[in-house]
Amino acid sequence: MSTETAEKNTIIDSAVREISQIAMLPEITIRIIELVEDPNSTANDLHQIISNDPALCARILKVVNSSFYGLPGQIGSINRAIVLLGLNAVKNIAISASLAKLFRGGQLSSHFSARDLWTHSVATATSAKVIADSMKVASSDEAFLAGLVHDLGIMVEMQYDRQKLIETIEKVAPDGEGVPTGDMLKIEDEIFGANHQDFGKGLAVKWKFPQTLVDVVSAHHEPMAVSEQSRKLPCLIHAADRIAGSLEGVFRLDLPTLDHDPAVLETLGVTAQQLDGLKERIIEEVENVKAMLG
Repeated sequence: MSTETAEKNTIIDSAVREISQIAMLPEITIRIIELVEDPNSTANDLHQIISNDPALCARILKVVNSSFYGLPGQIGSINRAIVLLGLNAVKNIAISASLAKLFRGGQLSSHFSARDLWTHSVATATSAKVIADSMKVASSDEAFLAGLVHDLGIMVEMQYDRQKLIETIEKVAPDGEGVPTGDMLKIEDEIFGANHQDFGKGLAVKWKFPQTLVDVVSAHHEPMAVSEQSRKLPCLIHAADRIAGSLEGVFRLDLPTLDHDPAVLETLGVTAQQLDGLKERIIEEVENVKAMLG
């Protein structure tokens, strides 16, 4: 291992260790992730865990009865909600609820607040789900969660050293339309000694996320660097990130261009025109999701 890599790893470990005191996933969320990842688990196992958390029960019922899922009639039973939604969707709801709390925070500058980042994460998650549904390129539940967590590393930076993140944003120098004029990843490397993909990977590993999500948070800007058999989901989030960045009022400091990478499109088997054709539906769905997760 080179000295530079060792120093970077030390910075990442220090950041993740420090913020873990204030940014822990609740125990119930960790148990849900472990249970859903276990192929032998059942809806009844999940029900036994969730029934101990009234707030999570209420959120699951809100989601299952929302227009996002379009299920008929009012569903009042948690057990039935779990069966109808599926274990992965329930896992996503638990993680979404936990992340929404972590992404709360004040306005760091005129160009950035934690709420901006959460809105962008929701828009990316929604874009990824719509693309996955329409183009059959991935599981829509997995795509949604991947979009939600892709910029987790920026949240690490915010919790670890707000002043350095403010300095980064100032150097990224967004113009009047919020378009960055500097390369955020390079500037993060200069100021923090690592970038948000590195920090995101550190936290995703700490939280025992599956490798598919670790690949997304660590390589959503360079998805072709992931091994060929694992790059489809990072490529999907790379594309969804750019669609989300094109929506009005959404954070895009790490996206100097919204152009789609031809190699990413080829991996997904879609065209830029096909993705553009989904934009109206995505805008509509983003509002549904914001209401659902609010």
